[in-house]
Amino acid sequence: MSSTMSPSTVGETTDASAVNGMDATPTTGASSFGNVIDGLQALQGQSQDLAVKAVTGSVDDVHTATIAATRAQVTLELVAAVRNKGVDAFNEIMRMQA
Repeated sequence: MSSTMSPSTVGETTDASAVNGMDATPTTGASSFGNVIDGLQALQGQSQDLAVKAVTGSVDDVHTATIAATRAQVTLELVAAVRNKGVDAFNEIMRMQA
């Protein structure tokens, strides 16, 4: 089983370095945040696809769509919190220099 996300493997991972389907290896700031945003967009896309399938009745397990939507929501909240902390840190550094 791979660590990529598919509707049948939501919530499952075989690689301890993978977090929410994103590689957790350390990289530099901007590229790392860009990778997280790409992963978030993938989670949101998967959530939307599963939501459409759940509404049209083409998915066997509605729980899969619910779990995907919740994962996308929690990941979005985490990314927003990290962004806010980064902005706060930047503003604090700018205040110290003034």
